[in-house]
Amino acid sequence: MTDQGVTGRAAERRRAAEAIDGAGTAEEAWAGWAAAGEWAEAVVPDGPVVVVAAHPDDEVLGFGGTASALAAAGRAVHVLTVTDGEGSHPGSRVLPPPELARVRRAELAQALDVLGLDPALRHRMGVADTGVDAAEAEVAARVERLLRETGAGLCVAPWRGDLHADHEAAGRAARTAARAAGARLWEYPVWMWHWAAPGDPRVPWERARRLPLDPGAVRRKETAVRCFRTQIAPLADHPAVVLPPDELAHHLRAFETVLVEEGSA
Repeated sequence: MTDQGVTGRAAERRRAAEAIDGAGTAEEAWAGWAAAGEWAEAVVPDGPVVVVAAHPDDEVLGFGGTASALAAAGRAVHVLTVTDGEGSHPGSRVLPPPELARVRRAELAQALDVLGLDPALRHRMGVADTGVDAAEAEVAARVERLLRETGAGLCVAPWRGDLHADHEAAGRAARTAARAAGARLWEYPVWMWHWAAPGDPRVPWERARRLPLDPGAVRRKETAVRCFRTQIAPLADHPAVVLPPDELAHHLRAFETVLVEEGSA
């Protein structure tokens, strides 16, 4: 990459960080957006499903309710977590990166237990947090292998436009893998609900589909989200919460949203 390319990438990441750190859009604004009620319902294809997450908690925030409902119906739901999320509290002495990685893995295991996902179908890569773009080819190869080995016809991954470098890289890798394996691709937004606004032209709303959740799935998802204590509560040396209540509200609706890749039903 040229010096100009490196500078451009750094500027993009800076703008993305500023958007994510900004005040954000209140859930009331999304709840009052009539267009969202007109999105078609997504129909999960038959067979196993592979869910990709950049960090422990992405899969629960973006697709946890649907994953839980699928598992309850006897469907095989594989979860591949790319990083251990050890970069969420930089400089912390309370939870330095190795310990934070261990704790976040434990939080994820507890959350997936709550959702009823089979421990035998959980997969971990251990890629460095904030370094998914550097390992994108490796991630794509792992996802493709998992899709082929399981016979999954659907890959669900973070949205490639989420303005978080790890989310976007994981999404790109999933897209590459899904195309190679002949699987459908659905993408779930995480930070988009924060930095975007209803009708935002940066979001491909024409690809949006709804996944309604029954009350049981909503309850399980909410309980699972509460397992991520490092993300929803402050640390002694990090008073700012990663996922405060106003952010969590976007992910505790009675439906989930996916952006369906072109050519996918």
